[in-house]
Amino acid sequence: MSASPSASSGSRTGVWLIGARGSVATTVVAGCAAVTAGLHPPTGMVTETPDFADAGLPALPSLVFGGHDTVDCPLPKRAEALAAGGVLPHGLPSAVGAELAAADREIRPGGPLPGDTRDEEELIAAFAADITDFARRSGVERTVVVNVASTEPAPTGGALPASSLYAAAALRAGCPYVNFTPSTGLHHPALSAPAEASGLPHAGRDGKTGQTLLRSVLGPMFAQRALAVRAWSGTNLLGGGDGAALADPAAAAAKNAGKERVLADTLGAPVEGEVHIDDVPALGDWKTAWDHVAFDGFLGARMVLQTTWQGCDSSLAAPLVLDLARLVARAHQRGVSGPLGELGFFFKDPVGEGPSSLAEQYGELKRFAGRLRDDADGAPADGGGGEGGANGSAGANGDAVALRSDGRGVEGGAGR
Repeated sequence: MSASPSASSGSRTGVWLIGARGSVATTVVAGCAAVTAGLHPPTGMVTETPDFADAGLPALPSLVFGGHDTVDCPLPKRAEALAAGGVLPHGLPSAVGAELAAADREIRPGGPLPGDTRDEEELIAAFAADITDFARRSGVERTVVVNVASTEPAPTGGALPASSLYAAAALRAGCPYVNFTPSTGLHHPALSAPAEASGLPHAGRDGKTGQTLLRSVLGPMFAQRALAVRAWSGTNLLGGGDGAALADPAAAAAKNAGKERVLADTLGAPVEGEVHIDDVPALGDWKTAWDHVAFDGFLGARMVLQTTWQGCDSSLAAPLVLDLARLVARAHQRGVSGPLGELGFFFKDPVGEGPSSLAEQYGELKRFAGRLRDDADGAPADGGGGEGGANGSAGANGDAVALRSDGRGVEGGAGR
């Protein structure tokens, strides 16, 4: 059902989800199966639009799912709960039950869990081994690791938070990495050198699905019309796992940093106002985001714009996760390395350099798709990346990249 033919006939691509039994991951797996089977159209998938046809992206039927999670609720049961809440269509969990069960068999225990005595190196090695074992069993050409776990607070010490342990494991396994959350991931200082040495493409962070998506459109409008924004305040009401995680002020602060950065970048300067996040368990996976914008017009006329966004986070996020997995897998195949700033369209806080307004970001994304399309003859697009190892790439020097046991720097060698 994919508009973009598979880059190589018969090849398969792994998608390893961190937070693999959460709402977003469950919707990703169920949605991919539903679109592949022709049960539903690919609504919300950017890579299924004409601008991305013939870019050599992996076809949806070629995607194979696995992942890490710290909970043990099976994916089929999780999908049934999402259907009961109106997130998934009624009857879909049973229609794609085989695909959900197959993905669930490839989910491995995450961590660190309470009482876990393993140190950072042991955790990274275990997570990396899970990923490489998955690649071996599944026969995939490459695996893209995507973090869709709940938001964690910003780290306060030198220890690697869970998101960074998984990111380090992705590097160790030779896998491209996407951080769809505000969590630290590859942004930890201890991972800068390993990420650069790996020659792997990576993208993130914090998927832009609702309130900030709208801000990235409205902010440039005010700037282009020379209207002075005096204050921009907002409120989010949400439930589910994300609502519970963001009830922690430290996690909410990590989330809000990206929202505020988009406004500062698109308006040209920081603006007064905050976003308040309230956990409302009764809302489940549904979110209401309200914005109040106070601005001045000609001769100081004071005006207000108010917006209300009501949406389902998992339904907004899942198609973008599929888009990113396909784009990053293709970039890896083409030998593109390092931070993929061209994918800023998908994120609140993109890696690399690039514009902040949604329209300009989409232009960058289309040009990137054009590069992938123009390079369809098989020659590397850039000098980095390359193929090799169980998951399609080792380090830039041909060795797998390993985080040192003290959490600093890199070591050459196997690490698998």
